[in-house]
Amino acid sequence: MNIALIADDNKKELMVDLCIAYKTILRKHTLYSTGTTASFISEGAGLPVYGFSPGALGGAQQIAARVSLNEIDMVLFLRDPTMARDHGPDIHTLLRLCDKNNVPFATNIATAEILIKGLERGDLQWREHIR
Repeated sequence: MNIALIADDNKKELMVDLCIAYKTILRKHTLYSTGTTASFISEGAGLPVYGFSPGALGGAQQIAARVSLNEIDMVLFLRDPTMARDHGPDIHTLLRLCDKNNVPFATNIATAEILIKGLERGDLQWREHIR
């Protein structure tokens, strides 16, 4: 499975903690991320991750393009709901494309953990048939 990992600035450490906690599951999949978050994950969790541009510089758009082509199977986006967003329309587009293409999308740690555990159980194997 192809998994996109995105985190607002105040959630990057939490994303690293999530990746460390579920490293044995995540290492079996291909990980993609926006630029800075990719560096945090690679250095902090020791997982290989393909980094796009930083989110505010088009990284979310690059991930959205992959979602539109059904090349991403899950998006974990740890958002900071108190943060003002310059790139809000990009995130809205990403969410809309996930909804359109039935790509599971988590915006907080609780939902992200549920999706990862579902991934481990094989609950998301139906995504293989879509691609």
